[in-house]
Amino acid sequence: MALFVVWRDSVVGVGEAWRRLTVWERHADVVPLTRITVVEGAGGGVGTVFVARSGVGVLTFDDPMEVAVWRPPLEGRAGFCRLVKRGSFVTGWAEIEVRPGVGGGSRVVWREELRVRWVPRVLDSLVGWVARWVFGRAVRRLLARP
Repeated sequence: MALFVVWRDSVVGVGEAWRRLTVWERHADVVPLTRITVVEGAGGGVGTVFVARSGVGVLTFDDPMEVAVWRPPLEGRAGFCRLVKRGSFVTGWAEIEVRPGVGGGSRVVWREELRVRWVPRVLDSLVGWVARWVFGRAVRRLLARP
């Protein structure tokens, strides 16, 4: 499995950063060739299930995810969310933490462990590098968009 961590600082407050990162459909706006559909539990929270459909034509796969932990930020406490990947092609988990940052802004920490079926483990470091780049870019863009 490839494990990676992305950190991003933002000028937006914790509550707004949380909202920008956890409205799941917004991720499709910043991840190329991806559509996201919430299929169960619209509005977030434990048990919410959504599917990221990525690719083009026959090279398309579904990445279903379920919210396993949901602790929105509250009274200065960091927000924390854990997603479990339930697919047959991509498995693993992702964690999103949004904590207070400098000057009223926020700091986002995105941790993810993923395994891509049929990709040899010897390529885990490459998968991690690509995923860190893709998700780092996505987090930056999500935080920049109102």
